[in-house]
Amino acid sequence: MDEGLYSVPLSELIEKMDLENLTPEISTENILIKDINVNRPALQLSGFFDYFDSERIQIIGNVENAYMEKMTQEQAEAVINRLMDYRIPCLIFARELEVKDYVIESARRAGVPILRTEKATSAFISDVIRYMRHQLAPRISLHGVLVDVYGEGVLIMGESGIGKSETALELIKRGHRLVSDDVVEIKKISEDTLIGTAPLITKHLIELRGIGIVDVRSLYGFASVRNEANIDLVIKLMEWSKDLDFDRLGLEEQHTEILGVNIVSHNIPIRPGRNLALICEAAAVNNRQKKMGYNAAKELYNRVTNNMMKNREGYDGGSTT
Repeated sequence: MDEGLYSVPLSELIEKMDLENLTPEISTENILIKDINVNRPALQLSGFFDYFDSERIQIIGNVENAYMEKMTQEQAEAVINRLMDYRIPCLIFARELEVKDYVIESARRAGVPILRTEKATSAFISDVIRYMRHQLAPRISLHGVLVDVYGEGVLIMGESGIGKSETALELIKRGHRLVSDDVVEIKKISEDTLIGTAPLITKHLIELRGIGIVDVRSLYGFASVRNEANIDLVIKLMEWSKDLDFDRLGLEEQHTEILGVNIVSHNIPIRPGRNLALICEAAAVNNRQKKMGYNAAKELYNRVTNNMMKNREGYDGGSTT
């Protein structure tokens, strides 16, 4: 998915980053940030505007400010006016640096907000990029239930009515935490990391057929819910059929692709008497063990192989001519 599909209003960034607005008369509601990256306009202050990405947030730190201090006011005004002509989304001064009057006036004429933060430049840039990466991440909505099980984000999928919500409720009763029921909003925040959240309208709620809507947080407390979780494992609930071949050893991992990321996946057959919550717990712990370097299926395979080799050696050693 294209990052350009999403945007963040500058007003939201100001609130999130606790920025001081030095030009409150300029509206920030309709200024949309669409680029995750930021820019320190060092080369631009020297007059080099080739390849200048004007859609990025522009940040002035100690180095840029010190460079401007060495300019004459006429030179500084000229380069600031040229910077403003590009209609940048905003200009942010870090470390509570003093902002000259000519910068404010130039920004007002161009309609560019001037903002300021007390944070150090590098720390502020890291915070902004992390926040923007999360907000502008490619995303998708999937039908399923997301539960935090022993720290592993388990996405339970399957046909409608197969028992996803009931399984989630049993997991919650066993001390695990609900993230979302019915619809899971998934964001890709890095090349191998997916974050799942609940739509605001269904947050902390579960639908149980025959009972209706249940508020998990009210019934089981704040410890029973999470706002978001990484998606580490996909469990697909399927109606059991003798014609379907379900994995019994787990030597070869199956995967489900979501937003270009391959997530470990298990197909779990549904039969009367099976404790699905217990199975989900075992799958979560097993997945965690594999990430830590232990694979029970491979351990069994090695034991069987070693045993066969020992038996063969004993047979060969006992042969006579």
